[in-house]
Amino acid sequence: MLSKKIEKALNDQIRVEAESSQIYLAMACWAEVKGLEGVAGFMYSQSDEERAHMLKLVRYVNERGGHAHISALKAPNVTFKSFKEMFEKLFEHEVFVSESINELVHIALQEKDYSTHNFLQWYVAEQIEEEAMARTILDKINMIGNDKGGLYLFDRDIQQMTVSTAASESPE
Repeated sequence: MLSKKIEKALNDQIRVEAESSQIYLAMACWAEVKGLEGVAGFMYSQSDEERAHMLKLVRYVNERGGHAHISALKAPNVTFKSFKEMFEKLFEHEVFVSESINELVHIALQEKDYSTHNFLQWYVAEQIEEEAMARTILDKINMIGNDKGGLYLFDRDIQQMTVSTAASESPE
């Protein structure tokens, strides 16, 4: 059984994951209309992944005797000055999500809810991967600079990253 404090914190995280999905979806739309097909595909995949993270939380709350709430979401930013700025915002958001997960883990330990603590370890590991991926992408973007040929290759490479990431993920 979930304490009310844990249930509220998990519901807050459900909203964070839903907003993350929306943020990636907005980024996918921006990239797609800019002709960045690979980046758009990557962002669509990330949006789907964030929605899956949200659903995993929803099911956990409901299975543990709580009641998952689906709340209103903040509208994401839909325009960016450049694809570099977009990926910088993505990285900042992933750091925010990591901080949110870490706070949730802290609350689970305070409440002595070891089942929730154990459940959240998957999210902790996932955020390490998400931040590392965003950092790697930013490193590549910084290497490219303003080189249009580099942008073309980056767009193609990130599309391959999406395909290999999707292939390596195990179904739930």
